[in-house]
Amino acid sequence: MRLNLSLKLALTLLATSPALAQNSGWPDLTQRQTYTLHRATSKEETGANADAKGLNPGETRTVLDADGPGMLSHLWFTIADNESYHLKRIVLRIFWDNESTPSVEAPIGDFFGLGTGDYLNWQSEMLSVGSSKALNSFFPMPFAKHARVTLTNEGKMGAGSVYYNIEYRTDTHPLPPHTLYFHAQYRQASPNKGWTGEWYGNGDPLVNYKRNTTGDGNFVWFEAKGEGHYVGVTMSVLQNQDGWWGEGNDMFYIDGATTPAIAGTGSEDYFLGAWDFGSPFSYQLYGAPLVGREQAGARSSVYRFHLDSPIPFSKSMKATIEHGHANHRSDNYSSVAYWYQTEPHMPFPALPPVDERIPTLHPVGGPGNITPTGESSTPNR
Repeated sequence: MRLNLSLKLALTLLATSPALAQNSGWPDLTQRQTYTLHRATSKEETGANADAKGLNPGETRTVLDADGPGMLSHLWFTIADNESYHLKRIVLRIFWDNESTPSVEAPIGDFFGLGTGDYLNWQSEMLSVGSSKALNSFFPMPFAKHARVTLTNEGKMGAGSVYYNIEYRTDTHPLPPHTLYFHAQYRQASPNKGWTGEWYGNGDPLVNYKRNTTGDGNFVWFEAKGEGHYVGVTMSVLQNQDGWWGEGNDMFYIDGATTPAIAGTGSEDYFLGAWDFGSPFSYQLYGAPLVGREQAGARSSVYRFHLDSPIPFSKSMKATIEHGHANHRSDNYSSVAYWYQTEPHMPFPALPPVDERIPTLHPVGGPGNITPTGESSTPNR
């Protein structure tokens, strides 16, 4: 026995046909759907209008606890919290099939592409932030036995109102063989450790002729062991130096190789912009919804999804990007990588302490560099 046709097709495409995976979470609208759709919600059980839940400092709230087989199809959250940078303080975790370690772990803002800690409207195929702070995910997330989703408040103030709706399908038949599980991992460097003792521009010969083929010192998006495929990343940058931050190349090390199987020509090229980014843009598979002014204190956010051709691995993958050409710059990076793989997964690195996740300028200095101290003043946190 198998899952109904539409859910089976969605999961099989993800597991076996990466080139056809785009929109594979959508059911065939011409066919009768035989799964059961559920919603885990913050709604008031009595039917009154107090539909939010609180989240006290230090509290972990389970927002979904469901038996499988099934698939999460949509996550929606919105949060009212007076503490600055609460998007960096509240942590989203997802556990599959009663595993003791999460397969998804990230500050909730970073998971939804808001790595600067500020709210920003943007849209893509899999993630979007709607007007007035609505956080949405459409990644298909299958599970065989059990799914658990939690929120943890690592801040000092309570979140007065947390609203959520999580839609998921269940079926009486097992998942197709070799179904891959969704994973998402947070990484940060605050700051990256650039190799220049003084500040140099991208055109300086000391920068341009520096070589990097090993990837030593690159910013790591994620590392995984098992079998699966990488589907994308969201990344945010807080500049500690003037000038263009994005000359670093992407490098993917697959199945234990010591040289990259895939390597790029610059950060804006990987994120499918060109000649810097110019102005903000947001498309289905790529974008730069926040573009800074190329000076210390500026913030940028970018994303790329490989739904057209996810990058497969059979044993392992290490996905990285340089910070400046050959890692010459020392800006702050934070990211969430998204991929599907077999379980069990490799344990994630420990999440940085909450105070270290708050965007903070680090004066790395050098001629011509503006190095204001403290946090930039930006609205909408």
